Amino acid sequence: MKLEPSDIVATCSKHYTVWKEEALKAKSTEDMKKYLEKAFFWLELQNNLLVLWTVEKTMGKDEIIRERIEQAHLNINKKIVDYANNVLKDLE
Repeated sequence: MKLEPSDIVATCSKHYTVWKEEALKAKSTEDMKKYLEKAFFWLELQNNLLVLWTVEKTMGKDEIIRERIEQAHLNINKKIVDYANNVLKDLE
């Protein structure tokens, strides 16, 4: 999944804001910690995707760089799957 910077920021900011608000409303420190971890996930994801987008646009013609970008995208996708699994566990 390759998004433009405006899409990356919009999506990640939306989810970050949701989890930050949940953390601020949390009744226990454990819940607050759990929500903040989710909020920070979205900040980290936004940063990583924007860096990859920038590298791809500026140095993406180099075959070695392209391979590294693809590997980084695979790693990010794995983290997204792990995050989704954790959210599903929380819902159970």
